Amino acid sequence: MNRIEQSLRNTATRLKRPLLLTAVLALSLAYAPLTAFQDDHALLINASPSLPHWAFWLDRHAVPQRGSLIFFEPPRSDLLARHFGKKPHLFGKRVLGMPGDVVTHRGSRVFINGHLVATTKPVTRLGVPLARGPQGRVPERCYYAGSHHPDGFDSRYAAIGFVCAGQILGSGRTIL
Repeated sequence: MNRIEQSLRNTATRLKRPLLLTAVLALSLAYAPLTAFQDDHALLINASPSLPHWAFWLDRHAVPQRGSLIFFEPPRSDLLARHFGKKPHLFGKRVLGMPGDVVTHRGSRVFINGHLVATTKPVTRLGVPLARGPQGRVPERCYYAGSHHPDGFDSRYAAIGFVCAGQILGSGRTIL
């Protein structure tokens, strides 16, 4: 072994311990912010055709805005259990109506502040009758959530209704 190789080997030996200690310190310092980030964010995969994208980034503290995506736990009901199982996954829908907006129904058409936002169907894909969703002013801390998909199961039906703060896990954005 020549002198240069020996010198490199000695340097590497001397640096191992400080490099290892630096790596341990860096990982421990990065752990808390990463844990906090993980508590506030999540990657969600969409299994439903009601939204055209299949992956979303969830931010648990983002305030829903008109047009933004919200992810929420749907209310429990026999209708939901029959179509989505006893423990349905999160629903992801667009915010179409904000607190204070006015929802009206004319036949199968649903309007928010006079603008057409959706149409309803009389029965589900399994033939179960569907009751129309809520009408009137959207309550504080609640939203009218929906999609443009004709088979979307959302606020246009009573089984979902307005989506309120206690149900919402966060707001999301499309990533794929």
